[in-house]
Amino acid sequence: MFALFDPWYWLIVGPTMAIAAFASMRVKSTFNRYSQVGVRSGMTGAQAAAAVARAGGAQVSIERVGGFLSDHYDPRSKTLRLSPQVYDGRSVASIAVAAHEAGHAIQDVKNYAFLNFRSAMVPVTQIGSNLWIWVFFAGMLMQFKALLMIGIVLLGFTVLFQLVTLPVEFDASSRAKAVLAETGIVATQEEAQGVSKVLGAAAMTYVAGALTALATLAYYIMVMNRRD
Repeated sequence: MFALFDPWYWLIVGPTMAIAAFASMRVKSTFNRYSQVGVRSGMTGAQAAAAVARAGGAQVSIERVGGFLSDHYDPRSKTLRLSPQVYDGRSVASIAVAAHEAGHAIQDVKNYAFLNFRSAMVPVTQIGSNLWIWVFFAGMLMQFKALLMIGIVLLGFTVLFQLVTLPVEFDASSRAKAVLAETGIVATQEEAQGVSKVLGAAAMTYVAGALTALATLAYYIMVMNRRD
């Protein structure tokens, strides 16, 4: 779109995109590093996820899905979907990611408010993320500020979704680390530190995503105001 040719776009959004790229590289390198570090318990990621969910009072099914770090929890079907490296892995990295996803299942059974809010936002966010740029662009072509405002509002929903995601992800990691320690799945200080580093690197990707979303919103608000 036109924004790619606007120096202001790169000045406002560019730095956050660089942070996001760095965060993505860091989470991959951290995961790969701790994929080489085994856990004393000998559990696979799937076994650890089941144990963590069970300890937190959640009943879930666990499935293997394709892709690298494609792990996620589906609250509609109460299903943990784990990538092959996590599902079958017996490493600190596998345990950390699997336990984090189980943390979302615990949030679900505990009726965690931010998870419920994020889940409720999904339909609106999906519509907004697909339509906002086209509505905004139409408003620019037609010189119709109402359309520009609608585009901004739709973008705002996607930004709000990113912001709500932050407490959800941080809380899931906190729950995961607590249960891993309580159950003895993570038995040594080295393993605990590894889990913290893997989950910390993953958390930074969400922070970077939220920063990019906020910067993008700020840029398009500036563009709209320049049309006045």
